[in-house]
Amino acid sequence: MGGAVTKSDGQVTKLEAKIIEAVQRRASRGTTMKSFNSIVLKFPKIDEGLRNCKAIFQEFDEDSNGSIDHTELKNCFRKLEISFEEDEINDLFEACDINEDMGITFTEFIVLLCLVYLLKDDSSTLQKKWKLGMPKLEPTFETLVDTFVFLDENKDGLVSRGEMVRAIDESGERSSGRIAMKRFEEMDWDKNGMVNFKEFLFAFTQWVGIDEDEDEEEDNKA
Repeated sequence: MGGAVTKSDGQVTKLEAKIIEAVQRRASRGTTMKSFNSIVLKFPKIDEGLRNCKAIFQEFDEDSNGSIDHTELKNCFRKLEISFEEDEINDLFEACDINEDMGITFTEFIVLLCLVYLLKDDSSTLQKKWKLGMPKLEPTFETLVDTFVFLDENKDGLVSRGEMVRAIDESGERSSGRIAMKRFEEMDWDKNGMVNFKEFLFAFTQWVGIDEDEDEEEDNKA
């Protein structure tokens, strides 16, 4: 499956450029992360926060088929008072629909909401709405953005293999080099040697234990 938000000819898309700019803007405020170990310690809380998205996902999955289609996503944005243009919604949908099945799954929905959070983090209207309606999501998404900013050592909006290796090397793990390479390969879906924020988000949901099949099994038991 693909994970890039670049065009087939390798050029950066309009959405990817916006994401990189937003990451760089956020990086100018610094990061609270001190080490990769401090990130790992936050995994349980991040996992809990992301699972709180489930109820929101189910609310906007109006036909309860396990995915959010384009119309449902537009309804979601309208209800949450997220003011994106039609082409911006289309770009987000296409970027996050990694299976290209015209539906946003739960994991894809988490990534999409976090991208919205990043892209609109300077919007007081959105911040107010999220604090009122989704109080547990804002700190979770902020932690994810903060983690990426920490890994992005040179603040270019992307994480390189070298940056990942250095971040994990500082953790003091004996097998840190091997761990860093494995983590980087899990993120670098398009194998271009650089990881963008979207690729990072998809990998991170796997690291903390968010699993589509597991969620489906729980729903079937309910």
